[in-house]
Amino acid sequence: MLNIVISGAPGSGKGTQSDLIVKKYDLVHLSTGDILRAEIAKGSETGKMAEGLIAKGLFVPDDIIIEILDKAISENPTAKGFIFDGFPRTVVQAEALDSMLRKRNMRVDVMLNVDVPANELVKRLLLRGQTSGRSDDNLATVQQRIQTFEEKTLPVMQFYDRQGKHCRIKGDNSVEEVFADICAAIDQAR
Repeated sequence: MLNIVISGAPGSGKGTQSDLIVKKYDLVHLSTGDILRAEIAKGSETGKMAEGLIAKGLFVPDDIIIEILDKAISENPTAKGFIFDGFPRTVVQAEALDSMLRKRNMRVDVMLNVDVPANELVKRLLLRGQTSGRSDDNLATVQQRIQTFEEKTLPVMQFYDRQGKHCRIKGDNSVEEVFADICAAIDQAR
């Protein structure tokens, strides 16, 4: 069983890298962003609440995220492991994830932080907004999302650093170079 947390500011490439990790290591990809977008598309109560917060560049409350993720883990009993993309984003979520995994006799093996300079993140996200049609990829929201990430998520890196599980990955290299660094970190953590 291999469980990976991948973190990075919006536009860091963590989604692209997650897809590559899933293929190489045969893991279940649990992206809170994808799960929330699916809830929004369904028009569920959770989706409606999340939509308003996401449009403002804010995080969805911990209890909602924890509940949907716990359900997603339970729905994959034969998984060889998970990659948690976009979760945990707060120390409360990190503690909840540890608890969720512990009750299943599992643990986080490594926390990968895909680190990209802020000016590069803004450039990437504005370009993505032009091609993706995502309403949350405009300048004001992009800057808010990066600021929110830095304020809320950096303590999560410290949480995993204290456990000896945090690994910084230089994210402004080519996709292939970043993936090679990620694989080296995963293989060392196994």
